[in-house]
Amino acid sequence: MKVAILTISDRAFEGTREDASGPALAEAVRDRGWEVALMEVLPDERGRIAERLGGLAGKVDLILTTGGTGLSPKDVTPEATLDVVERRVPGIPEAMRAEGLEKTPMAMLSRAEAGVLRGTLIVNLPGSPKGALECLEAVADALPHAVEVAQGRGEHGGKG
Repeated sequence: MKVAILTISDRAFEGTREDASGPALAEAVRDRGWEVALMEVLPDERGRIAERLGGLAGKVDLILTTGGTGLSPKDVTPEATLDVVERRVPGIPEAMRAEGLEKTPMAMLSRAEAGVLRGTLIVNLPGSPKGALECLEAVADALPHAVEVAQGRGEHGGKG
């Protein structure tokens, strides 16, 4: 499975803070045997995020975003994701929040989204390395099947 990892952070984009979440996710992705096709840092700008998601859709199987899912006025990753996806997949962020609530009540504040655009699954993860890894772990086993089905290759892919 080809994966793009997008870190959404003004400070990381400007170089005033190191991106710790992107590399942590890349390691977790590789540990699962998936290919990291791209790692990139973007500013917290809805239009730029949406444009990049749209540009990657159809070229990779999975896009993981990290950052911009909270309540800050600058947190616009969920909105940018909803701007471009053709279909939402609400069970993915629901599962991440449910798992997170086992560890902290703050998990309920996540506004993460997930959806499909041109056969590419997009999943928003929190910006902290710990939160991003925990959320990925909560849903990772289902992601290859989700991608197969979204691309019409799985048993529920509509070919029959």
